[in-house]
Amino acid sequence: MLCGRTNVNKFLVEEQRRNPALAGDFSMLISDIVRSCKAIAQGVSRGSLADVLGDAGQENVQGEAQKKLDVLANGAFIRHCEWGGHLAAMASEEMEDIYPIPAENPHGQYLLVFDPLDGSSNIDVNLSVGSIFSVLRCPETCRDDAPTAADFLQPGAAQVAAGYALYGPSTMLVLTVGNGTHGFTLDRNIGEFLLTHPNLLIAPETREFAINASNERFWEPPIRRYVSECLAGKSGVRGQDFNMRWVASMVAEVHRILMRGGVFMYPRDSKDLSKPGRLRLLYEANPMAMIVAQAGGLASTGRERILDVQPTGLHERVPVVLGSRDEVERIERYHREHASGEDQPFSSPLFSTRTLFRDD
Repeated sequence: MLCGRTNVNKFLVEEQRRNPALAGDFSMLISDIVRSCKAIAQGVSRGSLADVLGDAGQENVQGEAQKKLDVLANGAFIRHCEWGGHLAAMASEEMEDIYPIPAENPHGQYLLVFDPLDGSSNIDVNLSVGSIFSVLRCPETCRDDAPTAADFLQPGAAQVAAGYALYGPSTMLVLTVGNGTHGFTLDRNIGEFLLTHPNLLIAPETREFAINASNERFWEPPIRRYVSECLAGKSGVRGQDFNMRWVASMVAEVHRILMRGGVFMYPRDSKDLSKPGRLRLLYEANPMAMIVAQAGGLASTGRERILDVQPTGLHERVPVVLGSRDEVERIERYHREHASGEDQPFSSPLFSTRTLFRDD
């Protein structure tokens, strides 16, 4: 393939030749998703000119205030993907229940899961936002009967494809169909996503991490240990300086990691004991885990591989640690050591006193 000249459709045709299981409606479904992302990119780029900024005056199923663009982006996915005959149903972070394909439209063999607009808090300050999506095969039972929420409760390892669109200085689409992770850039002159970043790879080592440090007082001891060691820099046990980043958009965080390495953490904490994690398993964690894994990285809850987690609900939340493999494995090891009581005291630049893990 010629980098920069292969569009998404040609890329998919070539992938289907390598993997016959992707044949049939699959490439047309991805084309529908791509059209959704183009429509959202147009709305994001116009901002105040199109009166799409600000709150929509309602809350989503998560109890979060919806932005106008949240609603518009959700509608764009439904509008572009419901009519093609490739799907049996959709599920969105913005909708309480699944969206079965209307009876008047033909039905297909796939399920689509999506977060229509990730990073909504960045919209009104003109920072990067994105869309995340995941494609699953519809179980045999839902091909014969009406699909249900249970049909979507598949572990991340069952995903056929995953991707995201980043609406930044340029609009990019990052996609995996199980054969590497690839980046496409939208050429607005011709309205096509062109392959510009084939076979993205995440370096196993990094000196950069991303975490919301304002939640430090709620973190579990293994995360405190890891962050304190990074902040100690050359004078600490790691013997090197680390940079800390936080964009408040998972798409932007993961994209930076794909471009230059790093580790992203939104760990389990004690801020709200009813929520074992903050990010949604189906809409955010699973698709990003597949993207990162196909780029040679690792995605974990801190205790197990995200792609192995068995979902129990449409809006289930999980802790997320993903990125450069060596760092994620280190964080997993810290969790194991803490669970077994084998962890050691540490001095943290975040605290004025010496802290023992087992005291937390």
